Formats: sequence, C-alpha cells, structure tokens
Amino acid sequence: MIILLMGVQGSGKTTVGKALAARLGWDFRDADEFHPAANKAKMAAGIPLTDEDREPWLQAIRAAMDRANAEHRNLVVTCSALKETYRQQLAAPNTTLVWLKGDQQLIASRLALREHHFAKSNLLASQFADLEEPQGAVAIDIHQTVEAIVDEIIRRLQINA
Repeated sequence: MIILLMGVQGSGKTTVGKALAARLGWDFRDADEFHPAANKAKMAAGIPLTDEDREPWLQAIRAAMDRANAEHRNLVVTCSALKETYRQQLAAPNTTLVWLKGDQQLIASRLALREHHFAKSNLLASQFADLEEPQGAVAIDIHQTVEAIVDEIIRRLQINA
C-alpha cells in the first residue's frame, strides 16, 4: 500500500509522513528529495514553479511509487499535489490520497517558525491559489497534534498498526 500525503507547504507533510511511516514500519520518501536543483533555486528566490518545472519532479515521485509497488513495499510519500492533473500523474495502483487540510492563517504561522527550507513562506498564497481541493481524498484536519493526525490516518484507512 502507498499513502500519498498531500497539501500546501507547511501543512505538515514531512513531519506527519515520517511519524506515520515510523509508526507503521513503512518506507518514507519526501517529495523535496525529488526536486531538481533548478526548482529549489526558484523556490528559494520566491518564484513559484510552473507546470513545466513540476513535470520531472512528478515523474520522479511516480517512479518511486511504481518501484515500491513492484517490490511489494509499503510506502508513505509526500507531495503537494495541488492540482488534479498532478494527482492523476501520481495515481499509482494501490495508492490512497490523504489531504492534510488547514487554513492559510494556521499554515502561515507554522511557516514563520520554519528555518532552513528552500521554499519561502511568500509562496504560500500562490499554493492556496493553485490548490484544487481533491475529490475522494481522505481529508485530515491539521489543527491537532502530529500523534493525533497519525492516529486518525491509521483509523480512517483501517490499517493494523
């Protein structure tokens, strides 16, 4: 099984993903590790990525998901997956989409505390502007602790942990 955690920057994808994978004993892959250097440079300069910038990144994430499926490994993977077209590219077999959902004010307050990340907080407005709310995703309210979010994901996906 693959759990794809999606949401805007600062929604907790990496933190929740690591905690969820550790709790389940599954592999974890963070979408940030798949960005080419040019993408990271653009985001560090506060320049939103284009669909063309995202294409190789999405392909690399999908390839990792396909490898996990081929090797019969369970995987928690993160990706903002803001648009439906991106989610369609990432719709690997055996994948459940989990949306870490929060309001812009909460996420902005979290980003204000984040240090040493290439994606700057001034990109948040463009992320919310690009966000197409996913239909059929398991939506999880991020106004809770990481442990509570992990518990809710496991409960809602009916995973034996």
